[in-house]
Amino acid sequence: MSQKQLNRYVVVEKSLAGMISVKEAAEILSISTRQVIRLRKGVSENGVFTLVHKNQGRTPVHALESGIKEKIVSLKLSKKYLESNFMHFQELLMKHESIEVSYSLIYQTLTRPA
Repeated sequence: MSQKQLNRYVVVEKSLAGMISVKEAAEILSISTRQVIRLRKGVSENGVFTLVHKNQGRTPVHALESGIKEKIVSLKLSKKYLESNFMHFQELLMKHESIEVSYSLIYQTLTRPA
């Protein structure tokens, strides 16, 4: 649980206990009163797990397989693709290596410092 989630839990618990109002909790957390009401309901029904994002710990659906970026870098540095620009390299990857990635991913992977 992150520090932000822990802080939210403390504020919501204070709100549930009647120590602070919903409006005060909303101001402290910088969210709307409607969101505080939603959080209060969730915490009272499900406990602290309401505040933890359900996708936490999962890899995104659109994420690349592990090692694909390293493979792209090694292919670009190989003699076969060294002279090609990024756009041409993208086309060659699709054609010869069956790797379909966007131009922006190739650009970011090859220009960012390691």
